[in-house]
Amino acid sequence: MQAYKQRIEAWLSKLLTFKPTNGNDLLAAMSYSVLNNGKRLRPALVYATGVALNVPLERLDAAAASVELIHCYSLVHDDLPAMDDDDLRRGMPTCHKAYSEATAILTGDALQALAFQILADPELNPISPQQQIAMVHGLAKAAGPAGMVLGQAQDLAAEHKTVALDELTTLHNNKTGALFRACVELSLIASDHKDEAKIRTALDGYAYNLGLAFQIQDDILDITSDDTTLGKPVGSDQALGKSTFPGLLGLSAARQKANDTFDKALVYLEQINSDTSELKSLANLLVIRHK
Repeated sequence: MQAYKQRIEAWLSKLLTFKPTNGNDLLAAMSYSVLNNGKRLRPALVYATGVALNVPLERLDAAAASVELIHCYSLVHDDLPAMDDDDLRRGMPTCHKAYSEATAILTGDALQALAFQILADPELNPISPQQQIAMVHGLAKAAGPAGMVLGQAQDLAAEHKTVALDELTTLHNNKTGALFRACVELSLIASDHKDEAKIRTALDGYAYNLGLAFQIQDDILDITSDDTTLGKPVGSDQALGKSTFPGLLGLSAARQKANDTFDKALVYLEQINSDTSELKSLANLLVIRHK
């Protein structure tokens, strides 16, 4: 995990080491919002999947960076007053607090566009044009109105309401899980196994359950952690009147569901006839992170 974090940090730093020009804060705000000690879980998932599929890491750098840029853009917009109205992110003032609301909106827009620019650049993403198109399509689907953005809209609509467990699961499969699933898909596209249905199904099942377990654990952390550890104010979900897995199930049952969901993710890996040890380790790291 540390090696992958260092790799993607170096890659992102080359892309985003900007200085403000003519009083324009946009480039500085982009750097601020990305180069802020993120966990880089999604790039690690891209790389770990690639290792299982025997894909050279240099063929995965663009995909890993693009997924992280989409994630960072979503956080910038999620934190805005019109959304979750958060003041802290990763232990630092959120983008709209450090700069302005208008700059934060434009920063998110720019990071989203940059993600797709990278995927389509033959120098930054040295794969075939067909693979580039497939990556752009896959990430756009995961990030857009059939995935992450849909999940955010569902999340906002569910505030101050009690939703059923299956509705909450669908919401988070869109808001969080879609990008997890895109990570394994982008690695699969870069591999020689892209047409193997069994591997695709197994990786998607793993990523689906990993994303769901991650979200359940995030809900748990929101009520059991502290501001310093979490990097943002605890209790923010409750303050916004959001339905959560602990809220619906109780804390003990939510923990059990998270563990069961992690176990399901690992079962899917057993269907892949290759070295999936890094994918297992990544799942275990998420378990440790949340205990």
